[in-house]
Amino acid sequence: MSARAVLVIVLPLLWLAVLASAAGAIYCEHRARELFIELEALNARRDNLQIEWGQLQLEQSAWSSHAFVERVASTRLHMGLPAPQSIVVVSP
Repeated sequence: MSARAVLVIVLPLLWLAVLASAAGAIYCEHRARELFIELEALNARRDNLQIEWGQLQLEQSAWSSHAFVERVASTRLHMGLPAPQSIVVVSP
């Protein structure tokens, strides 16, 4: 085979290889951008859930404080401390 015949065969193959690698690079860049956008959305969701979790913990601590429970027991349930003479201690 002559050099010209080899060049006729190799040149289109090299051109196709360069074109394929360029298309692959474009696809990889596009996919990386998609994944970055998805990661940022997940990070934002994580941050919002973290804020909500903190608010729920504050709410739980407010609802379970001793003063709140005692106030609800006395106002809504009409509960009170028993008189000292009505307390009976039972021992085994």
